[in-house]
Formats: sequence, structure tokens, C-alpha cells
Amino acid sequence: MDLKQAARDAVEQASGDLIDISHKIHANPELNYEEHKASGWLADYLGANGMAVEKPYCGLETAFVARGGSGPLHIAICAEYDALPDVGHACGHNIIATAAAGAGLALARVADEAGLTVSVIGTPAEEGGGGKIVLLNRGGFEGVNAAMMVHPSPMDLLLPSILAAQRLVVKYKGKAAHASSAPQLGINAADAMTVAQVAIGLLRQSMRSTDRVHGIVTRGGEAPNIIPQDTSAAYSVRARRVGELEQIREKVVKCFEAGAVATGATLEIEGGDWAYSEMRHDADIANYYQQNAEALGRAFPPVSPRIKESAGSTDMGNVSLAIPAIHPMIGIESFPAVNHQPEFTAACATPVADKAVTDGAIAMAWTAIDCASDTALRERLLAGPKAG
Repeated sequence: MDLKQAARDAVEQASGDLIDISHKIHANPELNYEEHKASGWLADYLGANGMAVEKPYCGLETAFVARGGSGPLHIAICAEYDALPDVGHACGHNIIATAAAGAGLALARVADEAGLTVSVIGTPAEEGGGGKIVLLNRGGFEGVNAAMMVHPSPMDLLLPSILAAQRLVVKYKGKAAHASSAPQLGINAADAMTVAQVAIGLLRQSMRSTDRVHGIVTRGGEAPNIIPQDTSAAYSVRARRVGELEQIREKVVKCFEAGAVATGATLEIEGGDWAYSEMRHDADIANYYQQNAEALGRAFPPVSPRIKESAGSTDMGNVSLAIPAIHPMIGIESFPAVNHQPEFTAACATPVADKAVTDGAIAMAWTAIDCASDTALRERLLAGPKAG
């Protein structure tokens, strides 16, 4: 039996259904841990096509796992399906989710012959909610030997730069007063935020080129004639590795502390209990993915300095530090539209995006088959660390 051809046939036969689900997820964007429709459509479809589905999974209502096969090498395909506020699926998680479903469905058809067990793990809340971190901590990847997923971008990239990241929620509390007749009786929490933002701006000159600090004010006050009593902001801090992240985070926290010292406001910072890790791409698995994607007609352009510096963050990084993993980008020819822009949202439900669904599914399925058929790689993965 030609396992790769059988896997490709399975994806192509399912392509209409996969694209329909991709478009439904795209048209119904759901935020962190609210992805009830998306996770339900995916779990129901995989279950109806012979995979054993568990939902909810690890205590998360919008997480699931769909399993097939009983071979010794256990490969997980990660599905993401949460959207962004306002701009919807501007990161193309509808493509990620349905490519994962297609790969899982294809592998389930050939898993026993290939010596594989496949799990499609539905991972909610990638956009800041850390769904994979929760699943890791609760044993959701237990027994898995390797994990993979594909992520849409303007072009195909094999080893995208992925930074460690942490979200901070910052809150200042001051004292309200009449802004004109008695400002001296108030404590201006908005001024505290301004001092912190200026300090962060000045900090940038001494940051590493790979460090990132960016955020938004989520509450700035109530009215222009009231001294603001409560202000808040959401910030992201990023660095090449978790160790460097801790260093830059400490400096950023001091900037927020400066705002409190300067104004007399009190400061509360939330969100420092977990972080997204950097991505550790497994070179052998990535090489097979590249060969398989190129066999489908895809091309990986040389990585220019500009592309190399274009780095995001994902909780797939945490998975990659626990077990061998890959996170290649699959191109949808959207440039100059890039991820997190409304124009990219529109590009994620086009014929080119639909082809990324099927190409991504086939390339991942073929890569899993290669992992099982390459004796040295299979033995390394079987002997290596397993999450949980």
C-alpha cells in the first residue's frame, strides 16, 4: 500500500468538507476559550469520520482530542481556531484548524500500516490565553512523541522566528477629584500610565534588537473633568528566549513602578505566572516537511534579514520545549497584507487559502509517515522526552 498516496487521496476526498468548515470558522470568529462553534464543528466532523473523540478535553470546554490508529509512534497535530478581537481571523486559525483536521483524518486511514497513532488536539486560546500551556500542564500531550502544525502567513517559511512572550495586565489606582476646581486633591492614575509609557519608550534604546514591548491602554479615565482614579493597560513583553524574557520583563515592571512612584498611585500587575516559550524547531522533522511541501509545488524563499526579524509568539513554543515539534508557515500569497491586519482576514477565505488547507494537511500527513518510516528518526522520537 502506498501510504502517502492513500493519505493524499483521503485529504482530496475530504477537501470540500474541510474548506466548508474553514469558511464557517472564518465567518464565525470566536475569542479565547469561547470557540464553541469551531471546536464543535471540528470534533463532530472527525468523530463522524471514524476518529475517537474526547470533548471537553483536560477540563477545557473548547478543547478536544480526536485519535486514530494504534501504532507505537504517537504524532499530535495541533488545531488552533480562536480569533482576534475586531479583526476576526486575521491570523488564519481557520486554516490551521482545518489543515490539522485533514492531516489527522488522512493519517487515521493509514496509521496502523504506518506504525502510527495520531491525535488531532484542539487547542483553544492561542491568541494570548495559553491553551496549549494549560493542556501541557494537565497532561493533554501525555504519551505524544512529536507534534506539528502549520500557520498561514504571506509566504512559506520553514523555520519562522518565534519569540518567548508574556502578557501583563497593569492597573493603577489613584483618587478622583474635580479636574478644574480641586485637582490638588486627586491622584492622577492616567499620569502614572503616561510616566510608565515614557519610561518604556526611553528603555528601548538599551533593549536588545530582538526584544519587543508593546501594549494598549484599556482604561484611561471616565471624563475629562474628573481626575482619573483608575487606569489599566495590557502589554506584551517578548525576547528570544525565556531567560532573556525575564530580564526585559523586570526592566518593564520597573517602568510601571516608576509611574506609581511619580504620582502616588498604587500599582497592580497581573499575568506574570506563565509565559509563551521560544520555538525549538526539530530539524529532522522540518526537513521532511520541506521536502513534502516542495513536492506539492511549494517554495521556501531565502530568509532575508527583514523576514528573520519578523517574529511572533505562540504557545506551540511551550510544546516544542517538551517534545520535538515543528511550526512552519504556509503561504497564502497575501503580501502586502500581513497577519493581524483586516486585509489578511479577507485573504484567509480565498482559493489560495483553501489550497493552503489541503497542502498543509497533505504535507503534515506525509511528514508524519516519514517520521514513522525513517528508522533512526523514529527511534529517536520514541526514545526522546514525552510531555506529561
